[in-house]
Amino acid sequence: MSATPSDAAAWLSRNAVDCLPDGGLEAKLKLGRPLRVKLGIDPTAADIHLGFTVVLQKMREFQDAGHTVVLIIGDGTARVGDPSGRSSTRPILSDEAIRANATTFQEQALKVLDPNRLEVRFNAEWLDMSMPDFFRLLATTTVAHVVERDDFAKRLAANTPVSMLELMYPLLQGYDSVAVKADVELGGTDQKFNLLLGRDIQRAYGQAEQVIMTMPLLTGTDGERKMSKSLDNYIGVTEAPEEMYGKTLSIPDTSLASWYELLLGRELPANLGPRDAKRALARALVERFHGADAAQAAEDAFDRVHILGEVPEDLPEVSFAATDGVVHVPALLAAAFAISTSEARRSLGQGGVKLDGEAIAADVLDLPAEAVNGRVLQLGKRRFARILIT
Repeated sequence: MSATPSDAAAWLSRNAVDCLPDGGLEAKLKLGRPLRVKLGIDPTAADIHLGFTVVLQKMREFQDAGHTVVLIIGDGTARVGDPSGRSSTRPILSDEAIRANATTFQEQALKVLDPNRLEVRFNAEWLDMSMPDFFRLLATTTVAHVVERDDFAKRLAANTPVSMLELMYPLLQGYDSVAVKADVELGGTDQKFNLLLGRDIQRAYGQAEQVIMTMPLLTGTDGERKMSKSLDNYIGVTEAPEEMYGKTLSIPDTSLASWYELLLGRELPANLGPRDAKRALARALVERFHGADAAQAAEDAFDRVHILGEVPEDLPEVSFAATDGVVHVPALLAAAFAISTSEARRSLGQGGVKLDGEAIAADVLDLPAEAVNGRVLQLGKRRFARILIT
């Protein structure tokens, strides 16, 4: 027996922060047709992280209920830069970077979304508009309304510049809803202003207003701030199984309940302590994105290294040229693990670098080549390489 519109609306909105206006989703479902459910993403970075999958999973629920997801790749809006949560102007990306990131985003989004109920659109298609059309869009909104937005208000109060481009961003995102005739738009809680403005712009163009739904923001691996690549507290959906598993185990105990709810859609098991709950969570996440065999292999590899004290089985080998028989350790770390020399120095200073299991002293920047050749270099808890001196 199919669910009633009331039951379906309650299910689809059960873990959302906002579903506005009240009763709006049920009214849309009563139309008796597949809804067009919009999600816009600006390809400002190459990878999708677990925090972004919270919204993608909600989109998948709409797909499974028979609705169409309209995934908008913001190749037009990416040239402006979303000011959400920003205290300064975002840098403008090159066309090449936008195209490359857009390709990656599509591929990674399909790890969650069903391609059979998916419509992918690029908003440069309609944002490359004539001046009369652009003036019509500008006329839908007042400056006073736009600067009420919290991000803008804070920056203006602090005398921090707000560019005219940034003021245009919410209008351009709202016009996306007009272009694709969105019934529902999803986003994180930091997108609420943009989503609501989309309703105003649809009304100005004579369209039925979309329902907006905001989802909670997943905290990062630090347990304090939202997951973000710029904060380096993220787990990418294409990261290696061992990295994904190990990073998940590093989250604080206080994050477990929200990670279970937002990423797995279930409550934190009451019969498991934090250690076992993290292991179960890590296995589930690796299995989702890499498969059951990879999840088991990642767990086995973690246990070998961190419980049994062994080195990884698939230890990479890194060749490094010594200078006059001396190895400069920061340069070696940079070459072995693709980090900057400044980051390498910080890791040394924090005691996070080991050679064959023994920590390298913070003040040791150079080592004899024979003391390094053939030995296992370790950075942090999960990164290893065997060094071959040439």
